[in-house]
Amino acid sequence: MLKLSNLSTLIGGFQAVREISLEIPQGDFVTLLGSNGAGKTTLFRTIAGVLKPFQGTIEFKGRQIQGMPAHRVVKLGLCLCPEGRQLFPQLSVLKNLTMGAYPRRKDRQGVQKSLEQVYALFPILRDRKQQLAGTFSGGEQQMLAIARALMSRPELLLLDEPSMGLAPLVVRKIIGEVVKAIHEAGTTIFLSEQNARMALMIARRGYVLETGRIVLEGSNSELMSDEKVKKAYIGA
Repeated sequence: MLKLSNLSTLIGGFQAVREISLEIPQGDFVTLLGSNGAGKTTLFRTIAGVLKPFQGTIEFKGRQIQGMPAHRVVKLGLCLCPEGRQLFPQLSVLKNLTMGAYPRRKDRQGVQKSLEQVYALFPILRDRKQQLAGTFSGGEQQMLAIARALMSRPELLLLDEPSMGLAPLVVRKIIGEVVKAIHEAGTTIFLSEQNARMALMIARRGYVLETGRIVLEGSNSELMSDEKVKKAYIGA
């Protein structure tokens, strides 16, 4: 479904992503591990069309999309749930969700069906759909951010650091239960996450990113047992 070949991206003259090549088959669940500043967010923003690479190719469902505007990438079925949630705090929950469905706004029946699906996944959003997004707690905002991304009906969902700033119990709920359910419903997932233990417990495969380069890849069990991964990302 997704294939990166020799992909590199510059940020202010600095090469934040360096010659990355990877593949994600349809239906897979892959995690990207790395410390702060490793280049995870830059890579995800490049895949989603927010940033343009200066080198390499991005293929989505066999079509090259590098340099394509982000709104067109979303229409093709690839959506980014960004780091830091990036909600519209002065808009209601419902309006935030509606914004997520903007690329398919003419399909009113389809949008309503998607609303019902995200309400089933996050019942609190139905109960508080007229509440301003900015008044939600961090965990509730993350739920809304994921739900907004799902409103575009993505085939491939990029989740960038969904556990950032959240309490452990909330992390287990969102990543351990909700994200897993989204994948089981048929969405291919590429998850960027600092909580390596949690990510590897639910993902099938993973890549480790250091200073903009892929330095290690393998199945979840292989990475969980790798001494370097355990020391740097999981702990004893």
